[in-house]
Amino acid sequence: MNDSTTADRFRTTVLGFLAAVALGWILHIGKSVLVPIVFSVLVVYVIVGLARLLLRLPLAGRMIPPPVGHALSALVIAGTLVFLASLIAANVGRVAELAPRYSAALLNMIQDVAARFGVEAAPTWQTVRADLLAQINTHRLIGSTVLSVTAIIASLTVVLLYIAFMLIELRGFPDKIGRLSSDPAKVAALRKILGNINARIGTYLAMKTVVSVAQGLVSWAILAGFGVEFALFWAVLIGLLNYIPYVGSVLGVLLPCAFAAMQFGELGTVLAIAASLSAAQFVIGFFVDPYLMGSTLNLSPFVILVSLAAWSALWGIAGAFLAVPITACLVLVFAEFPGTRPIAVLLSRSGEI
Repeated sequence: MNDSTTADRFRTTVLGFLAAVALGWILHIGKSVLVPIVFSVLVVYVIVGLARLLLRLPLAGRMIPPPVGHALSALVIAGTLVFLASLIAANVGRVAELAPRYSAALLNMIQDVAARFGVEAAPTWQTVRADLLAQINTHRLIGSTVLSVTAIIASLTVVLLYIAFMLIELRGFPDKIGRLSSDPAKVAALRKILGNINARIGTYLAMKTVVSVAQGLVSWAILAGFGVEFALFWAVLIGLLNYIPYVGSVLGVLLPCAFAAMQFGELGTVLAIAASLSAAQFVIGFFVDPYLMGSTLNLSPFVILVSLAAWSALWGIAGAFLAVPITACLVLVFAEFPGTRPIAVLLSRSGEI
């Protein structure tokens, strides 16, 4: 009997491992289809969350029907996307105007570093191109850039279409759930799982958005105070990077400081900017963020780091943004079934589900 039980467990483990490998392979090769769908679902969560906030307002909430609330939330999201697009377009034009000045400052920095290391001949743009850029195929680089921009626009269009149809489907979704089974107990269990996922993920996205907005505003004040150009653009980028655990905070300091180094060319100013941005990241990341988020997702920090690496390997930058919500959904689903509940316990922060 014991041998049979051991064999069954071994067989189950092997089959589970093979299923996980097959699922990872499907996720990887289906990236172009699955990523827009998952992003659309998260945006719908944000739209529904904003609509709930509108409906909770003391006076206006009673006068706004739920469909109108969803429409207003969708308009807010669309306005935000238009603002981001216009901000990027304006900054691209401004960078083109300032490119000669930036290139001169960059060359001065290269020459200064070369002098400090005792390089006899001061580098020029000709030698830099010959030594560093000789292996770059310019035509291929331009072509890949154009293709990347085209792919982003196409993906954004697909995401907007998915969002529109998902919002239309929201009305009939509860009825569909009720008709999945004739057993009321199974329907109730499914509603409970979906309710937990919606509550946890919705709260996480709402609180994370508040923290990201606060991070962006503080970063904008710091960068504008030091006179860093494109401060608003960097603030928006820092706010977006705040959705990526751990790595986003590091990039939120390194990228603006690298640009500041090229703009100012002074080590003292760059170090002051880095110290200010790091202090903002520390205060918000270690005090404000935990206070607002609390135990919303109940995920172990190590699990968050591993999921970030795994989903980034599968889906690239998109996977980094989606790692935490997807992992949280998996933990909530695992917790509802006796066979997978131990996995949920191991993935949780405190071991309590």
